[in-house]
Amino acid sequence: MSTEGPRRLLVLGKITDILDAFTLQHPVRSLGEIQQATGIPTSTVQRLVSNMVAEGMLDRVGDRVRVGVRMAYWAGAAARGVDLLELAAPLLRELRDTTGETASLFRAEGHHRVCVAVAETRHALRREMHVGKVIPLHTGSAGRVLLAWSPERADAVLAGPLEPLTEYTVTDPDTLRTLLADTRRDGFAITVAERDDGGSGLSAPVFDHAGEVAAALTVSGPTIRFGRSECEKCVDLLAGAAEKLTRTLGGRPPV
Repeated sequence: MSTEGPRRLLVLGKITDILDAFTLQHPVRSLGEIQQATGIPTSTVQRLVSNMVAEGMLDRVGDRVRVGVRMAYWAGAAARGVDLLELAAPLLRELRDTTGETASLFRAEGHHRVCVAVAETRHALRREMHVGKVIPLHTGSAGRVLLAWSPERADAVLAGPLEPLTEYTVTDPDTLRTLLADTRRDGFAITVAERDDGGSGLSAPVFDHAGEVAAALTVSGPTIRFGRSECEKCVDLLAGAAEKLTRTLGGRPPV
């Protein structure tokens, strides 16, 4: 008896490829952009897009298209009851295995952030991290991400004392506010030795269905092995993983 799965229907595969062409960075596409992203012949793209619009899978925006509102209805049903940590676990392991460094997920709690999931590096030399670890929000890349997309929380944190954890911890509210604006503009944050001496981190936001920041996805490691330049090389990888988790949750970036 064959153990192979069902053969992929050609037309369904092409429809999936068209839907995959839409991302948080490119939510609206022209037919030409869809063709370039998928490699599907132009005539086929035109025919499939027309049918997908008719079925509500895509909506027209002038001479371009976007994922249809009907898809959000289906996504809502799929996301109901889905646990963020359950979805994040395999993604964290994939990030750990790809980068070689520790991958973590943080949520904000008051003026602190809490590690809610982690896939630890297999290197003997590592930054200490465990589920339940509590860290002040004003330190590190994950804290910066959680504050950058949460203005009210940022105002509350910046109004209080910003205690230094290392000589590189940012303790000036105006400086930190500028860094938060940079993070929101860039879509990610990189910090070096702000939380502990000799450690670096790269973080990107995960959003929920309301466009609120739900978590910070982070890759971190010892600066001697995972310094700023190594962090910068992983930006696209981490941003893509954060977007994937956002989309799986039925989330969206803020308007």
